[in-house]
Amino acid sequence: MTIVRTLLLLSLLATGPAWAEVLSVPTGDPAAAAERPNRGSTMSTVQGRFGEPVTRHATVGQPPITRWDYPGFSVYFENDRVLHAVILR
Repeated sequence: MTIVRTLLLLSLLATGPAWAEVLSVPTGDPAAAAERPNRGSTMSTVQGRFGEPVTRHATVGQPPITRWDYPGFSVYFENDRVLHAVILR
């Protein structure tokens, strides 16, 4: 048993220090997040808050996914609920 412990201790000491790289992903302007619809909002709520979209794309797939484009962001709906609101670059 002491041989196993000795080998384990030696293997732990033989490893060098760990190196890690930090990945920084820009998340955009936090103030802009408040200017987009919240997930789960209805189509009527989005239209009431942001007005008529510039473009309404046709519904696609099953479940039905619809995209509305506004200046600066697009809103994706599943059925009549917001799935995602994406800032345009």
